[in-house]
Amino acid sequence: MAKTAPETIKLSPDLSSQELDQITLSKSQFTKGLIRFILCTAVAIFVFFTNLTIGGESQIVFGWIYNFFVDLLGNAGYWVLTIIIGGNFLLHVYSRYIDKGKRQKKLYEHYRKEGIAQTFLFGLGTVYTVIYTLHTTTSFVGPEIIVGAATGESVFPPIVLGVLFIILVGAFFMPFLLNYGAIEFVGALLEPLMRPLFKIPGKAALDATASFVSSSSLAVIITSRLYRQKVYTKREAVAVATCFSAVSIGFAYLVISTAGVAQHFTAIYLISFITAFIISAIVVRIPPISRKPDVYYDETPQTEEERKADAHFDKDILRRGGSRAVKRAFVANPVPKDIVISLKEGLQVMPQVLTMLAAIGVSAMILAEYTPLFQWIGLVFQPLLQLLQVPDAAAIAPSIPVGIAEMFLPVLLISENVTALSESARFFLCIVSMVQIIFFSETGTVMLATKLPVKLHELIICFIERTIIAIPLAALAMHLFF
Repeated sequence: MAKTAPETIKLSPDLSSQELDQITLSKSQFTKGLIRFILCTAVAIFVFFTNLTIGGESQIVFGWIYNFFVDLLGNAGYWVLTIIIGGNFLLHVYSRYIDKGKRQKKLYEHYRKEGIAQTFLFGLGTVYTVIYTLHTTTSFVGPEIIVGAATGESVFPPIVLGVLFIILVGAFFMPFLLNYGAIEFVGALLEPLMRPLFKIPGKAALDATASFVSSSSLAVIITSRLYRQKVYTKREAVAVATCFSAVSIGFAYLVISTAGVAQHFTAIYLISFITAFIISAIVVRIPPISRKPDVYYDETPQTEEERKADAHFDKDILRRGGSRAVKRAFVANPVPKDIVISLKEGLQVMPQVLTMLAAIGVSAMILAEYTPLFQWIGLVFQPLLQLLQVPDAAAIAPSIPVGIAEMFLPVLLISENVTALSESARFFLCIVSMVQIIFFSETGTVMLATKLPVKLHELIICFIERTIIAIPLAALAMHLFF
């Protein structure tokens, strides 16, 4: 380790991994950093990755915590949503079109980059939210197209209301996961694997794990936070968000059981897991992801040395990861300060995230339920399914593109006709729907709302790429299994 005096490099929470390597801690400093690293990482593991069974129901501790607040508020939670989403729309209109930064400069700066498209979506989200809240909490009967079981009912309770508390609870506990060494330790160990395979840092493994065991929305929010902290470049942030924000194990089971193939859960989940990584290794090497610049949030370019520094296994890898973790924990802010900062950042992005989820989520479900759009698009996939000898190709083809609206929709569309479809066709459809990853009732919208460096049309292209690559891989797995 280079023996650079601490005063040569200013000790701050923003030090890069390479800068951490250049500092030397005294024995007392090392002990303080080690204790911090162990305690904070233990809290993160307990909250984000530990299953807890209560009353026969099992889920991670994070899920129990945010569901506690959802249940505590009950229907009052919808009024909280209405205040947040409606307030966001009013502040947006006021700052962008009335005040224009004359008196409220900070407010204007917050909404400055949001134009007429955001105005429309913010207004639409407000309308949907007000109607659904009145329908749910009063005698007002909202239009079925907005509040129905296949539209508003499938978006507001599980997704919009859920994400409200995912953001708040996640913001409180995220510093334990991101700021006190866990990222450095995992990153050093997995950099030699993640960098050559997926062209992303080893740190991204934590995003993927958080997604699989907890929430895909949480994984996107973690990615956005790390991007703003200059851990990921623009290309890396988009690659991680679009490739590794998979659905949780619990939701995967719901999808597979709805398709009537729960007896094959282990096989389908394992095949989907492998397929997702194969797809990711491909799409990170083609546009639009490959064309994203390797520059950080502040436009600082990533150097070739940074990309290659730890992209190899050696005998010092464990020591290097541990050393960086302890040093990161030592130079980090006090825990209460980081929690306050994290909560502030969470509250800043929350109104836009919730509003976009309401606007885009409900609109996508309306298109899927009340228009033949996705059935028409599904016709494009039918010849490919027939070529790959997928059974019941005509019946399941319309379900494939509808996954861009909501990940659960592909199997939901066949749920009433499960017994008429072959088991192998349902097996195939589950794998494809689970590896598409980008859906606008949740992950796609959160990516846009948290201002990750990706555009709407790029997300659509990524979805199409993932789907086209997934189809032959899923077909191959289906033929090998059946």
